[in-house]
Amino acid sequence: MTMIRKGFRFSTYDAPEQTPFDKLFDIFQELITHTSGDFDEAIDWLRELDQEYQLTDDEYTIDDFIEDLKAKGYIKEEFKDGGGEGTGEEGDGGSMSITAKMERIIRQRALDQIFGKLKRSGAGNHKTGKSGQGDEHTGDFREYRYGDGLEHISMTESLKNAQINHGIGNFSLSEEDLVVEDTQYKAQMSTVLMIDISHSMILYGEDRITPAKKVAMALAELITTRYPKDTLDILVFGNDAWPIPIKDLPYLKVGPYHTNTVAGLQLAMDMLRRKRNTNKQIFMITDGKPSCLRLPDGTYYKNSVGLDDYIVEKCYNMARQARKLHIPITTFMIAEDPYLMQFIRHFTEANKGKAFFTGLKGLGEMIFEDYEQNRRKRLR
Repeated sequence: MTMIRKGFRFSTYDAPEQTPFDKLFDIFQELITHTSGDFDEAIDWLRELDQEYQLTDDEYTIDDFIEDLKAKGYIKEEFKDGGGEGTGEEGDGGSMSITAKMERIIRQRALDQIFGKLKRSGAGNHKTGKSGQGDEHTGDFREYRYGDGLEHISMTESLKNAQINHGIGNFSLSEEDLVVEDTQYKAQMSTVLMIDISHSMILYGEDRITPAKKVAMALAELITTRYPKDTLDILVFGNDAWPIPIKDLPYLKVGPYHTNTVAGLQLAMDMLRRKRNTNKQIFMITDGKPSCLRLPDGTYYKNSVGLDDYIVEKCYNMARQARKLHIPITTFMIAEDPYLMQFIRHFTEANKGKAFFTGLKGLGEMIFEDYEQNRRKRLR
C-alpha cells in the first residue's frame, strides 16, 4: 500500500524573470515621480544608480533604454523654437519629456502601490444599501409597480405566474402577473481633493509631497476607472488655491508658499456648488497649520508662528459653511504636533467631518477606506 503524503513543499524563491528594459523601467517610474516629471533629472539619477549598482551591461545600456522609451511612446522630443525637425547643427536638439501614455502608466503604478489589494469592478459604482431603480441586480423579486421600466421585468418569473394564475390552456398575461427583479440603487459622488503645496511639504529634508502626489494619482486613477460616473476635481493650495488637471499630477512641485487653507476650502466649495450630484465631499491632505489669508484688498496676512487666532477662526467658519452645504471634509493631517491635532479636532467638530492623524505609509489606504464609507453614509 502506497502512502500519500499531504502537506506543503517549500523551495527557494525565484524572482520572476525581467527584461533589462522592465528592470530599468520600474526604477524610472519611481524617479520620474520624485523629479516631478523632469526627464533629464530622472535619467541623471538613473545613471548614478547604474554606476553604483551595475544595473546595465555592455549588451544593454542607459542609452538603449532611452531609445526603447522613445520607441514605446513613453517619451517624446520637444524641439526648441517650435521646430519639428533639427537642422543638424550643434545645440539644435530638443529636450525630452514624458508623454500622456507615460502619465497614465505613472497613475496606474500609484494605484497598484496604494490600492493594490483591491479588485476592480466592472460596473464602476458604489452600492448604497438601498434598493430602487438602479442598474445592479440584487437577485430578489417583487411585484410590478407603476413606473417600473420594462427592462427590469423578469419574463421567466412573470410567465410562470401567468401559467399558475390562468392555466396553460387559456394563457393570458396581466399586470398582476408581472414580476420585477429588484436592483440596487447606485449613487454618484463628487469629490474635490485638496493638496497642500506649501514649503513645509519639503521642509527639514523630509519629502512629503511625493507620497501626497502618489495618493492623488492613485485616487484619480481609482475614480476614473472604478467609478466612472463620479467626478473628481483636484486643487492645490499655498498662498492661494487653483485647480489642476489630473494629467498635471506627476509634475506637481512645492513652492515657497505659506498655507492658505481658507482659499483652498473656498475654491473646493465653489467647485462642488456647480455639481448636480447630491453627494459631495472634500479630501484635504496637509502637513502644516494654516498660516495665510488673502484680505479683501488683495494683500496677504501671514503668520507662521504658532496658531494665529484670526486665521484659525476663518478656517472654522469655512468648516461650518461646508457643513451647511452638506459637504463633509475629511482631513489627513501629516503631523502629530499636539497643538495642530487639537486645531484639526476643532475644525472637524465644526464640520462634523472626519480627521486622520497619520504617517505617510498608511495615507492611501485610509483615504480609500474613508472614501467607501462616506459614499454609504452620505446617502439617506
